[in-house]
Amino acid sequence: MDTIRRVIFLSLGVILVAIGLEQFLVPNNIIDGGIVGVSIITSYLTKMPLGMFIFFFNLPFLYFGYKHLGKGFLFSSLFSIGFLSIAVTIFHNFPKVTEDLLLSCIFGGIIIGIGLGIIFRNSGSLDGTEIIAMTFSRKISFSVGEIIMFFNIFILGTAGLVFGWDRAMYSLIAYFIIFKTIDTVLEGLDESKSIIIVTDYYEEISNAIMSHLERGVTLIEGQGGYTGEPKKIVFCVITRLELAEMKKLVSEIDPNAFIAIENVHEVSGGKLNRKNPLLKFTQKKLFNPEIKS
Repeated sequence: MDTIRRVIFLSLGVILVAIGLEQFLVPNNIIDGGIVGVSIITSYLTKMPLGMFIFFFNLPFLYFGYKHLGKGFLFSSLFSIGFLSIAVTIFHNFPKVTEDLLLSCIFGGIIIGIGLGIIFRNSGSLDGTEIIAMTFSRKISFSVGEIIMFFNIFILGTAGLVFGWDRAMYSLIAYFIIFKTIDTVLEGLDESKSIIIVTDYYEEISNAIMSHLERGVTLIEGQGGYTGEPKKIVFCVITRLELAEMKKLVSEIDPNAFIAIENVHEVSGGKLNRKNPLLKFTQKKLFNPEIKS
């Protein structure tokens, strides 16, 4: 059942990516990053089908990913890349939606970003540079995003030479929109917040959060770095929409309370966990608060 569900969502993500590419970006000579971007440039120069290059250019990276990331990742990525190769060929015969370059960047970027986010959430990949980045980020000090950006600098530079520098700049806008949209899909619009409150009125604030917001609270033993006095630190996780109400509760009880707020990309367990259960591929961000104030 999990395999069928994964295939359905991977297919949906691939179709969205194909629409964004063939209905918005490719007809206006705007490229995506990574191997897809290289494929777009090569297809333009050779006048050969884009889908063929997407598939064959990714094959060496898929083999590399299989050796380092396992069979599950290989299945999802091979299915996604193979289906994308077919989907872009089908959508290539449809007329482009708009000739406005900025609209193409915005809407094409959003559609592709949603599609890629769905694919990432189901442990798939459409691009060999992502596979390389995920593998080497474990061995070197650079993050996945930094490695991918390194590749894309050269790809976008090549796009400037082939399509003109205005198209390269539009491609950069599209890439940024894709990147931010992927983040939104992976993290969700209801991004959670972890809260640390340092106050002498920890009991009153804890009770207010538990009664008004119905959120669990953890009291952490701390110590003032300057005074050396013991302190109780209030720690809780709330939704973004509850943040304003929480600040109001704290300020009413202790206007001088120290509040630190951190984004949390995923929460497991407790009343807060209302996220889609398919969110398995999201990179977890664990928050480890200091116990000293």
